[in-house]
Amino acid sequence: MAIEVGHIEAIFRYPVKSMSGELLESAMMGWHGIGGDRRLAFRRLEDQGEFPWLSAGKLPELLLFAPALRDHRAEGDFPTHVRTPEGAEMDVFGEELAAEVGHRHGAPVQMMHLDHGIFDEATISLITLDTIQEIGRLADVTPDVRRFRPNILVRTSRPAPFQEDKWVGGVLSFGPGDDAPAVAVTMPDVRCSMISLDPDSARPSPEVLKAVARVNRNNAGVYCTVNRTGELAVGQPVFFHQPAHP
Repeated sequence: MAIEVGHIEAIFRYPVKSMSGELLESAMMGWHGIGGDRRLAFRRLEDQGEFPWLSAGKLPELLLFAPALRDHRAEGDFPTHVRTPEGAEMDVFGEELAAEVGHRHGAPVQMMHLDHGIFDEATISLITLDTIQEIGRLADVTPDVRRFRPNILVRTSRPAPFQEDKWVGGVLSFGPGDDAPAVAVTMPDVRCSMISLDPDSARPSPEVLKAVARVNRNNAGVYCTVNRTGELAVGQPVFFHQPAHP
């Protein structure tokens, strides 16, 4: 049985891991998430571990870099340039940008393109507007969806914070019909210090993460995998499908 739980309030993608995101009116959701999402990342050349990607957890200033499409002859959903916090624009794969980021990080980095993306846990992340507003209230900061870096922001029909936790194990579909794009909700999104970073200044506000840990076991939002591909659009109704029980 499908229950309408709200609608898509906003859609985001993040072309370069940990850099600022893009607000979209619509997006194609494929088997590897939203097209162009987290397909690029800086690799830390001196790190030989399983996760060598540079993130804002190691370089908070990375949030202040903004990918941009300046050459409209470019193919695909990838940026051609990146704007630095000081306003300079550099080629996304250029040596100048790698040197700039490497200097701030204190170690060499290289921009990499991965066809299937670089994700922490799953290809789609989702959070409700009520959850963001409640965390802002508890932490006494202005609610800002950008702290949480979701792909999909849902405005629910019946406001209640953290209700997305109850969707784990079920399926969410976007739009009416049996062929609507859909995701399986696989696990809560366990948060780290990144949500404490102000997206406009990269300055930390530790009270944000403390509030999430205090009231919801460090969880805010959910991770999802794609069940059915298709186009997402702002305003689409969101339906919750209960997990099937044997």
